[in-house]
Amino acid sequence: MISGKRVRLRAIERGDIPTFLKWLNDPQVQRYLGRTPFPLSFAEEEKWFERQLNDEKSRIFAIETEKGVHIGNIGLHEIDYKDGKAALGIMIGEKGYWGQGYGSDAIKALLRFAFEELNLHRLYLSVFDFNKQAIRCYEKCGFRQEGIVRESVFRHTRYQNEILMGILRHEFEGDRDDPPDD
Repeated sequence: MISGKRVRLRAIERGDIPTFLKWLNDPQVQRYLGRTPFPLSFAEEEKWFERQLNDEKSRIFAIETEKGVHIGNIGLHEIDYKDGKAALGIMIGEKGYWGQGYGSDAIKALLRFAFEELNLHRLYLSVFDFNKQAIRCYEKCGFRQEGIVRESVFRHTRYQNEILMGILRHEFEGDRDDPPDD
């Protein structure tokens, strides 16, 4: 278990698949994700889950509130221990929890784990330029814009830009507002 101030991150379980499907097949959630726009079946999501079990370069965690409500997922992808880097991905699937600080708490908990326990040096992500709430959240967690991939995805009847963001360990450690656990 990885703990934040308001959330805890736990391993995903096979029993979570119906919840994933509910989120991934919701158009309001789907619009912010880089996944296929087609409805997903249980069998497809089960195959994805099986691949995660065997993927040494990826680790997905369920995000739970302090009351144990599963509200989303967060993960490290493309983990490269030699160069000390990984991509971060997050989804708050329970829309009633959007905009309440759960995402930033989960990100800070995962950053702490990635930098302190995995000894990574850099985390990076990409975000659609129309996802202003996510961009503010990432900036609040210490990520900085590193570039723009122009017109790289087709969403909402037009091509959209992707913003590339990253954070280095020393930037996170210098910006931490919580004391280290002893």
